[in-house]
Amino acid sequence: MVEALRLDKYEKKAKKDRIRTLIIKIIYHMQKNTVLKANNISKIVEGPNGAIKILTDINLAIISGETVSIMGPSGSGKSTLMSILAGLDTVSAGEVIIQDQYISQMNEEERSVIRNKYTSFIFQSFHLLPSLTAKENVSLPLEIIKDDNAESTARILMAEVGLSHRLDHYPKHLSGGEKQRVAIARALATKPKILFADEPTGNLDQKTGKTILELLFNLNRSIGTALLLVTHDQKAALLCDRMIEIAEGKITE
Repeated sequence: MVEALRLDKYEKKAKKDRIRTLIIKIIYHMQKNTVLKANNISKIVEGPNGAIKILTDINLAIISGETVSIMGPSGSGKSTLMSILAGLDTVSAGEVIIQDQYISQMNEEERSVIRNKYTSFIFQSFHLLPSLTAKENVSLPLEIIKDDNAESTARILMAEVGLSHRLDHYPKHLSGGEKQRVAIARALATKPKILFADEPTGNLDQKTGKTILELLFNLNRSIGTALLLVTHDQKAALLCDRMIEIAEGKITE
């Protein structure tokens, strides 16, 4: 009886040790594969009546290939948070780290190098260059980095978003849904580590928006890029692996 109790005690301890080891391995794996991290970031701007807190003590981490949505009402700070995480805006306090690079300590020129190397963007208003054809818009980021296969890659991506028949069309000749397809192809052309999408279906009708989201998630997962999606749409947010809610500049999840 005593021997059995002693064995049971050892088995429980061994089980706890195995669980502890597994947790340590998971934490190590997550830290090793973290592509984006925010440590206690805050954003304060000066208004006519004094300082205005936009963000307060935000902490988050995103690992390679993870899809994360940020939800919140208008004025909650979610778009400002995305801009800071992407290096488009600066923090008042705290640290932002992309691929082990502390971008919050960099100037604009240095941050732009990191953005071009590791990130890409999809915007609500598409931001296609009107003087370039659809194919040229997609190939542009590849040409900037002097990729010899820029044109062929653009053709492949245009086919993947279902626009092989629109290669030589200019943005003014494309529908809203087609423009966003081109924007998605352009954003994924360089196979970024992190894709930032700010209300990508905001200017589209519900049916087109649903199609665009399906396309975005399918292509994103095939490439293995981490996706940070800012949205008002709960259905869109729930497509992600994880949802972060923000209100009055603070994470409330």
